[in-house]
Amino acid sequence: MYNGGDHYDGNGGGAANANSLFSGGGFMPSQTTNTPEGSGGITKTRGAQTLLPLTVKQIMDASQTNDDKSSFAVNGTEVSTVRLVGRMMNKAERMTDVQFILDDGTGRIEVNRWENETSDTTEMGLVKDGDYVIVNGGLKSFQGKRHIVAYSVRLVTNYNDITHHFLYCIYVHLDLAKAKKSGTQPQVTANASWNQAPPPNNQAPTLSASGNAGGQDLTDMVMNVFHDPVLVNLEHGVSIEQVASRLNISDALARSTVTHLIDVGNLYPTIDDNHYKSTLNG
Repeated sequence: MYNGGDHYDGNGGGAANANSLFSGGGFMPSQTTNTPEGSGGITKTRGAQTLLPLTVKQIMDASQTNDDKSSFAVNGTEVSTVRLVGRMMNKAERMTDVQFILDDGTGRIEVNRWENETSDTTEMGLVKDGDYVIVNGGLKSFQGKRHIVAYSVRLVTNYNDITHHFLYCIYVHLDLAKAKKSGTQPQVTANASWNQAPPPNNQAPTLSASGNAGGQDLTDMVMNVFHDPVLVNLEHGVSIEQVASRLNISDALARSTVTHLIDVGNLYPTIDDNHYKSTLNG
């Protein structure tokens, strides 16, 4: 299932960051609730909105959890929001959306990215057929065919990201399989690393010694905003403006830091490109 790594030129960078990759739980389902007996043994995450790293094969093998076949489960855990990494193929630009095929070495799946804002059009203009991309989106089914409605499509600029993605897939798969077998909930451990292992040429901005936090890493400060008990349960997530206001920084700096945190798998967009949630909180 996970032998797609040989298909990619990942440069073997994943092993070097193994401790950071596996020490946290950024992608792990949070606050699960076991359903009563007779419901198929499906474990539901809070709103099934926790972002899970998956392969195309896992999506195609996912079971359907209700009669209308609108929900899916992987390893007994309900899932609707996923992250995929693969090569873009057959990109077709239309009036209101862009459609393409994502090939991750384990299979292929259709992806739609609606262009509701100028930023959506700009984002899709940066990628083309043959590029490796990171897709965050909702898993949907129409007339029996599974596809992804993308919230974001970002170009892979460091091929270690591909290796990291497949390592995350393996880690989450093993954790969910273990939890299902033992009848316990998947383990979620929050720590200071937040699963961050950014490559040297993709560093997020940090505050200088004269900044608001005496040089504290800005990514940590932004993550603290997303985990603030006052904001964590907002239906649509935390906005860029709220982050900027809380930290007394510019909207541009807040957005660039949030973009970095999306790329390393700590945040994901919700209703638009201005609202986000932490993958740890779902």
